[in-house]
Amino acid sequence: MFYSTVLSFGLLLAPFVSAAVHDVTVGSSAGALTYSPDAIFASAGDQVVFHFQQKNHTATQSSFADPCGLKAGGFDSGFMPVAANVTDNFPTYTITVNDTNPIWVYCRQAANTAASHCGNGMVFAVNCGADGTTNSFTNFKNAALAIGASLQANASSTAAAGGSGTVSAASQTSTEASTPVSSTASSAAAATHTVVVGGNSSLTFSPAEVSAQPNDVVVFQFQSKNHTITQSSFAAPCEQLAATSSSAAGFDSGFLPVAAGSSEFPTFSITVNNTTPVWAYCRQTGHCGLGMVMAINAVDSSAKNFTAFKASAMQINGTSSNSTGSGSSSSNTTTSGAPRTIGVAGMSLGMAGAAFLLSL
Repeated sequence: MFYSTVLSFGLLLAPFVSAAVHDVTVGSSAGALTYSPDAIFASAGDQVVFHFQQKNHTATQSSFADPCGLKAGGFDSGFMPVAANVTDNFPTYTITVNDTNPIWVYCRQAANTAASHCGNGMVFAVNCGADGTTNSFTNFKNAALAIGASLQANASSTAAAGGSGTVSAASQTSTEASTPVSSTASSAAAATHTVVVGGNSSLTFSPAEVSAQPNDVVVFQFQSKNHTITQSSFAAPCEQLAATSSSAAGFDSGFLPVAAGSSEFPTFSITVNNTTPVWAYCRQTGHCGLGMVMAINAVDSSAKNFTAFKASAMQINGTSSNSTGSGSSSSNTTTSGAPRTIGVAGMSLGMAGAAFLLSL
């Protein structure tokens, strides 16, 4: 079930009948890395509603000068994972257009890696310049693609040179404590996927789902509180995967505490050796039961999908997790900055000038 927080700030005394609603589809049932349409023109007071379909995308405000970077104070939907078998009630995120200045948007999935969605051209614009002008959508998208090409070239050259990080065999791990993240795979074709642990003091892995190929490296960057990344199984989401006669125990980062206000973030990396799903959780007391789980290569169309895995963890409330350390209780986070609305299609509550909706 999706939950949503709605914060909508309208123009003072603007008549609702004059405002238009522009619908934008993010992703697709086929997994396309697109916003459709990719550019629109809107008037002050109009709303732009992003409808998130399959995969795990964001609608994040950037700038023409830095198409794949979050604009200071800009809006960000956060990641909106959608399983392959979902056909309705897609999550939505809405912004209100306050003037006719250009608004630049990108998906921050796999940011700063060779697999960057923005770097693959997943960008969007409101009120951009016409083709042939400096701030045209074509120029904006080409700048994003150039960033992607640079990231891919850097990943290939670093991997070909042997890399600077430590990688290991199947399901084994290496730890690093560094800023920024530095880890590479041993193949020129490999990619690095960064997962933020506890971003904004939340009990989350972001993104919670990663699609990776053999030899790819997944780097977990710990940003707050005291968490772990620990391998489990679909059948027992909040228990560390036990050793068997043919395999070692599942990976476990151990607790990696981060002091409040710290700018140095420890990291923990694993190498993906095949496309078999990998299930993981935080073993801090109660965190798994509050939904702090993630998966690599989960199959959305399977009964054993990420949504079912997370639901199972929350249903047992993490009572099987073995925990230690000095973590803190969970806290919900909200977005701030530019006028925006996060919601589920078909759910709305209006007020003159401003509306606030919190639904579970």
